Amino acid sequence: MFEYDVCIVGGAGHVGLPLGLIFASKDQKVILYDVNKQVMGIIGKGQMPFIEYGAEPILKQVINKTLFLSDDIQSISKARFVVVAIGTPVDEYLNPKLRALLDLFAKLHPYLNNRQTIVIRSTVYPRTCAQILQLLDKMGGGPWHIAYCPERIVQGYAVKELTTLPQLISGLSERALHDVTELFSVIAPMIIPVTIGEAELSKLFSNAWRYIQFAVANQFYMIAQDFSIDFNKVRQAMIEGYGRAAGLPTAGFAAGPCLLKDTMQLFAFNNNNFPLGQAAMNVNEGLPGFIVEHLRHKYDLSHAKIGIIGMVFKADIDDIRDSLSYKLGKILRFYGANVLYSDEFVHDPTFISKEELVASCDIVIVGVPHSAYKTLVIPSKVEVVDIWGFIGK
Repeated sequence: MFEYDVCIVGGAGHVGLPLGLIFASKDQKVILYDVNKQVMGIIGKGQMPFIEYGAEPILKQVINKTLFLSDDIQSISKARFVVVAIGTPVDEYLNPKLRALLDLFAKLHPYLNNRQTIVIRSTVYPRTCAQILQLLDKMGGGPWHIAYCPERIVQGYAVKELTTLPQLISGLSERALHDVTELFSVIAPMIIPVTIGEAELSKLFSNAWRYIQFAVANQFYMIAQDFSIDFNKVRQAMIEGYGRAAGLPTAGFAAGPCLLKDTMQLFAFNNNNFPLGQAAMNVNEGLPGFIVEHLRHKYDLSHAKIGIIGMVFKADIDDIRDSLSYKLGKILRFYGANVLYSDEFVHDPTFISKEELVASCDIVIVGVPHSAYKTLVIPSKVEVVDIWGFIGK
């Protein structure tokens, strides 16, 4: 018998913690294993270490009842299901670091046993799950039962989405597939069984598809700007009452820790033959430079005071990872601009309030459309660069 139903490795992170909360709220006995003692201390007090809407009330209800915390790696051996939810990084050349997950499993091996079902939740490079199984088989103690069940949530809204979205499940053994069906049926409204390869590609395809969609909108925005046309008015004319164009997103920074990374993983997997993904990266990553070039044609940036409101990578959350607002600021400073930052959700002593920023700057750029900016009053003398078409709506 196991002491816990589920152990989540990387349980204090943006993927692991919400998942643990939802399982715990469904009377599963969950232990979160994580080496980040500072964040674990915050969770232990019943407080969320990052914005996740609807999560903190659940945390307060389940902590030390059905949800437990540990920084002791031996805790992994006490759970029937071991869910691995760590980030999967890329290197400086945007190639996946394939060894990271394999090295983790080599470290976990002494604390795993073949009575457990191992669930990989991280986004993985195709065929990684099979390599993990081969590694564990070589290290002994099998047969091992490995499942891959990719997360599909939008950051900040996992609590809602985990119980409303279908869950893809796959396994490298019949028992693994049976067990994860049983596990995720506790929280998901629909279970979709697929092969391991189908699951691995579905996750990468989903993120690459979103990234390419954003690139299309951003490319259209650039074309419209070059012709002095308001892209947002064009987009509104396209989509109003016309369903075939309804999927066109607004323009804006496409950033964060997943979309670019997973698009580049697909690029690497297909022998660097993914021209759509490469083009999407060029467009999305080039948008900050495009904005600066347009400003340079109108102003001497060395004498300009420019404010960026919104420094996280996505509206109404607090995660700055891979935010393009910082890239924009660096380019502006390269051309001599005095650049100020403001964000509703970032605690940085160098930031100023949005009111102070718009009152003191010549140019204001909307990096991310936080809800709080809808009612922001910007003086008429200030030039506003609002890619999103958000301010004043």
